Amino acid sequence: MRPASGDDFALVPPHANTAAMTLFLNRFAETRPKDAHAVMVVDGAGWHKSRTLEIPDNITLVVLPPYCPELNPVERIWLYIREPFLSLRILDDTHAIVEACCTAWNSLVAEPGRIKSLCAYPWIQEISS
Repeated sequence: MRPASGDDFALVPPHANTAAMTLFLNRFAETRPKDAHAVMVVDGAGWHKSRTLEIPDNITLVVLPPYCPELNPVERIWLYIREPFLSLRILDDTHAIVEACCTAWNSLVAEPGRIKSLCAYPWIQEISS
């Protein structure tokens, strides 16, 4: 995700739905080496397990059990970026919200190893080795 200024605003999908998830998975799959297979942990959102979701052959989705945010690695990322970037703010409009989220995300990914340190749950390390 890049800053939402200018034309980059179009890079952020306007909806979280099956079509957006299919687009995301296809674009992600294209970034993987031909001989690599990715396992992606997802929560129980409807668009993550829709019957019409198109999952590329080089990706496997692991759907977490319901009501288990403590197992979801992205929850740790949300906690990490919420306080310094997103909490206790009033934003003027949708564009400002997207801009704040993009700034938060870009700050996170600018720190090498931060996502791994936040998401390295023992169970993930076990299944990925």
